[in-house]
Amino acid sequence: MRILVLNWQDSENPQAGGAELHLREVFSRIVARGHTVDLLCSSWPNAPQRVNLAGIDVHRIGTRHTYPFLAHRYYNENLARNNYDVVIEDLNKVPLYTPLWDVRKLVALVHHLFGATVFREANAPLAVAVWLSERPLGTLYRRVPFEAVSMSTAEDLMDRGIPRSSIRVIYNGVDAVSLTPNSAERSSAPLFVYLGRLKKYKRVDLVIRAFADLNVPEATLEIAGTGDYRAPLEGLVKSLDLTGRVKFLGFIPEEEKVHLLRRAWASTLASPKEGWGISNLEAAACGTPVIAANSPGIRESVIDGETGFLVPPDDPQAMTAAMRGLVQSPNLVDVLGGAGRRFAETFTWDRAANETLAHLEEVVAA
Repeated sequence: MRILVLNWQDSENPQAGGAELHLREVFSRIVARGHTVDLLCSSWPNAPQRVNLAGIDVHRIGTRHTYPFLAHRYYNENLARNNYDVVIEDLNKVPLYTPLWDVRKLVALVHHLFGATVFREANAPLAVAVWLSERPLGTLYRRVPFEAVSMSTAEDLMDRGIPRSSIRVIYNGVDAVSLTPNSAERSSAPLFVYLGRLKKYKRVDLVIRAFADLNVPEATLEIAGTGDYRAPLEGLVKSLDLTGRVKFLGFIPEEEKVHLLRRAWASTLASPKEGWGISNLEAAACGTPVIAANSPGIRESVIDGETGFLVPPDDPQAMTAAMRGLVQSPNLVDVLGGAGRRFAETFTWDRAANETLAHLEEVVAA
């Protein structure tokens, strides 16, 4: 098949996240199976406009903000002639409304939709614009086949009017070959970590407040990732007099991420909504428990009481209690971590790629 993917970013974009990891891992495997995959995405300053990434031919246009307004025209002028068997729109942030495009077959891929959570992140005018942009999905995309990365996302789509029969749930994978446990690296003192983008809606501030209430002088918190909310988070750390015990690592390469997760007593995630929570599975693959909000998407990547703890969203006291439970019973770290490793091994990118390819072939053949 000849496949076109429409996604806001590619895996080399400085703002890349879980959606771009999924794109690279799944579609590079589809290329390896003999299919052709092109990607149309946004660009950034000084980035080459054309590049091949893991066999995927990438076309970059505009910026994160202008991409939705340029994508259709670029497609018509440069890509429509390729006569793709199927076009996949990764529905992320602002929809491209591809059912209005003249394409042979269309599939919508959804990690998660913002809904009301966008008001936690953006200013009011922008939040309203994003919220309104999602409103037509149930009507405009009703006859489009969907792929969702979790049951939570599938339920969100159903609430918006997409028939359940049109939705195929295909879970993300995790690289359990590179991400492996090593208990010898575990920190001798309690260490909690956060890995991900530093965005307001991710609620890293809640993790910091929960850690502050733990009030264990030898415990530390390390925060890895970049984003426009770092400065306010650093201000919060200073106001709580935690400067000596909370460390901002910035961007860290994959090898360093593995060592960080191996050292941690638990990985934390307080976001009110995610498509899945890839960072939770990465921690589990490294034999590290997870303390996370019992939020849509996230709750499917943690088995409460077995691979970690799910706590009520927006409840720093509950997260503190989970942290304290590990501090008071250090043996739980290895017990939960071992179960997490076994859980992570059931999610592979090969399986995700195989199920995605099978779904696309069904759509094309229909």
